[in-house]
Amino acid sequence: MRKRILLIYTGGTIGMKKTDKGFTPAPGFLKEALSEISDLARQDFPEWELYEVSPLLDSSNISADEWNGIARVIYESYADYDGFVVLHGTDTMAYTASALSFILSGLDKPVVLTGSQIPLSMLRSDGRENLITSIMIAAEGVVREVSLCFGGRLLRGNRATKMTADGLAAFDSPNYPHLAEVGINIRYNQTAITSGGGKGKLEYRPFSKVPIGVLKIFPGMQFGLFAEIMTEKLSGIVLETFGAGNIPMGDGELLPIIKRAYLAGSVITVCSQCPGGSVTLGAYETSSQLKAVGAVSGLDMTTEAAVAKLYYLFSLGLPTGKIKEYMEKNLRGELTPATDITH
Repeated sequence: MRKRILLIYTGGTIGMKKTDKGFTPAPGFLKEALSEISDLARQDFPEWELYEVSPLLDSSNISADEWNGIARVIYESYADYDGFVVLHGTDTMAYTASALSFILSGLDKPVVLTGSQIPLSMLRSDGRENLITSIMIAAEGVVREVSLCFGGRLLRGNRATKMTADGLAAFDSPNYPHLAEVGINIRYNQTAITSGGGKGKLEYRPFSKVPIGVLKIFPGMQFGLFAEIMTEKLSGIVLETFGAGNIPMGDGELLPIIKRAYLAGSVITVCSQCPGGSVTLGAYETSSQLKAVGAVSGLDMTTEAAVAKLYYLFSLGLPTGKIKEYMEKNLRGELTPATDITH
C-alpha cells in the first residue's frame, strides 16, 4: 500500500510567482507548478495531498501564531497520513523546525521541512529535488521526528541553521551529525537517529505570546543603550556571546543589566555566535561572571532552538527556576548535555 503524505505549504520561495514587484507567494500557484512534475504522479511514488495555508507568507513574516497553526494542521491530520512535508521559506525555516519539535510532543511520524532557493517555476529550481526527496523520506518513516531536508542533507530540525543566503546547500547542523546524506541512495545515519517507537500519544502544546529577545554582543557595544530592553518586560533573553560564552568587560555596564533582568524574572540563556562548539560558563573569567548574575548556558544549542525552547517552557507556565533548569537539559535532541561534551 502506498504511503500517504500531507504537503503543507506556508509560503516561501518554492511556490512563489514572479510579479512586477518581485517574487511573492500566490494562492493556487504552487498547485499548478506541482501538476507539471510528472514524477509526482507515478504509481511507485507516495500518495500526497496539498494543504495551502491562508494567508501564504514570506517566511520573514512567520511568528508564533503561524508555528501554532502549522502544528495544529499536523495534529488534526495526524491519524490520516503517514508523514508530513512542510514547504517553507528558507529565512526562518530553522526557527519553524525548532518550534514544531517542541509544540508537537510525542511525535512518532516524520515531519520534514523543505523549500528552495529558486522558485519551483524557474528553470534551475532546486525545489524539485528537495520536494521529491522530502516526500520519499517522509514516506520511508526512518526518521520520525521534525527534520529539515535541503541540498542533499537531512538534518535534525532543532539543530539546523541557515548557513548561506545563495548556496543550494543552504543549511547545516554544525553541532550534530546529519541524519542522512542524499546521493544515488538515501544513506541514513542510524547512530544519529534517536526518534520513533513508544513515544506515546501525540500532544499539541501551542506557544503563548511570550516576550523574548535576542541580543548579539559585539566589540565596543554601548550596553547602556539596551538597559531599557532587558527588563521584566522580556520573559526570555538569548544572549549571543563570543566563543564559549565570553563578553567584553568594558565599563562594567552589562552585568548589572543582566542581573537586574534576572532578578525581575527573566531567563537569560547564553549561546555562542560561533556555529560550532559549546558555551561553557566559567571556562574564562569573562563568562564566569555571567553565571554569577543568573545566566544559564545554552550549551551547543542554536539560537533558533534556544528561542523556540524559551517559548515552549514559558508557555507551559513553569516557574522561572524550572525553566532555567530545563534550558540546560536535553528535551528534544536540541542540545548535547554538559556531561557528554568534550573540549
